[in-house]
Amino acid sequence: MATAQAGSKVNVLILNENGVGSASSAQEYVDRLMVHVAGENGWAEAEGKYQTSRRMAKTWISESDPHYGILSLAAFLDLRAKHKLEIVGQAEVTNGGGRQYFVVSGSEASLDACKGKALGTDHGDDANFIDRVVGKSDFQLGDFELVDTRRPMKTIKAAARGEVACALIDDAQKKSLSKAGGDNLKVLWSSAELPPMVIAAFPSAGSAEKKAFKGSLGGLCSGAGASVCKEVGLASMHAASESDYAAVIADYGG
Repeated sequence: MATAQAGSKVNVLILNENGVGSASSAQEYVDRLMVHVAGENGWAEAEGKYQTSRRMAKTWISESDPHYGILSLAAFLDLRAKHKLEIVGQAEVTNGGGRQYFVVSGSEASLDACKGKALGTDHGDDANFIDRVVGKSDFQLGDFELVDTRRPMKTIKAAARGEVACALIDDAQKKSLSKAGGDNLKVLWSSAELPPMVIAAFPSAGSAEKKAFKGSLGGLCSGAGASVCKEVGLASMHAASESDYAAVIADYGG
């Protein structure tokens, strides 16, 4: 088993932009996960940081020089070139969102009918991702009068109340339509299903360490690791490569 350099700490970023709950509430579970991951990989110490904000994550990256990241797809595509990220795996999360997107409305009859009208969404921060990976040839955010609803449930409520004509939501929000009072909303458009969260290596990870970590991924959430993965919202992890994300990388702009 290859280990990290003796005495060195392996920092790991978990950036789940579509997750529910606060970063602070998830951190204690991430701490337990890092103890497990370090033990399985023979690392002297590992520290994980859970973030839901890309802006905050970028600051932590510059301060902490992480070896690995478990990243929402849009965040990975944004950070990939600047930080020379290498795909080593995929992470399936429970109730994480971001795997598929939908345009819903309580008043309009089609996607085309929504264009030129108010579109509420909390997914508008990365226009390149929405335009090129999600909407592709069907729409761009510029086709609508964009309303930043900021929070997932607020997006649904705004559409349900008719405060916006239509809304762009993801799969986690779609599952919560009834809970948020959105029973009157119908799906007008659905995106293709997107790949799961990316497990990526930063340049700080040495080749031997990286190879061993990639090889360990398939077993990290089984056996003794099943409960600790469940606590942090991870259903499974497994090895992957750039070919698994080639289509969305090309769509985003390489």
